Amino acid sequence: MTAVVTERDRVLDALGAVRDPELDEPITTLGFVSTCVVSAAGDAVVRLRLPTYFCAPNFAFLMVADAYDAVAALPHVRTVDVALEDHFAATQINAGVSARAGFVQTFAGEAAGELDELRRTFVRKSVLAGTDVVCRELVAVGIEPVGCVVGDVPATAALERLLRRRAELGLPAGPDAPLLVDVETGAPIGPGEAARHLGLARLTRTGIEANTGICRGMLRHRYAATGAGEEELG
Repeated sequence: MTAVVTERDRVLDALGAVRDPELDEPITTLGFVSTCVVSAAGDAVVRLRLPTYFCAPNFAFLMVADAYDAVAALPHVRTVDVALEDHFAATQINAGVSARAGFVQTFAGEAAGELDELRRTFVRKSVLAGTDVVCRELVAVGIEPVGCVVGDVPATAALERLLRRRAELGLPAGPDAPLLVDVETGAPIGPGEAARHLGLARLTRTGIEANTGICRGMLRHRYAATGAGEEELG
């Protein structure tokens, strides 16, 4: 029997492409989407929540704006109502996103600039973390990652994810591209630089994983009564 895909399913799938910029995980799997309702007419209502009342407003703005864009891009959605709840800057963020204003306009007199470079900074960290995951998989099967090109690496989910992040930054991601590249320039990492690069990649991965665990725990604690992080979307 074929499962029926609803508009709500499509909206949730679109939200699954929205990532926490710091944790590099979908807001859906992190439990940040508390409500997702789509009417028969195509009116979508999404509510987001974060682990603490004082989560950084720049990170929060990125997630709310990205969620709005993801839902608005769906062909059968007529209206979009995406809002952040239980956050000290929710009123400003929600108003700015609804008006399609940028971060600077939303936080006039407070923001130093737009968030494009912040986003790129965290994608660079994701590339480093992903490099460590892929290299550890190679070492586990007896392949030395230093000197490898992408085409030498067995196809895995970790490699696919890493190449998507590299592509976001315009870094080389084809089969002939070096596996180890500078995340700023895309230049190959030579043998003499490899140990330092891989050490930084490992530290970046463990830092992201630790922050992810902390955020999941804080969210569960904050919304213990509703079982945050579980499948309890409205």
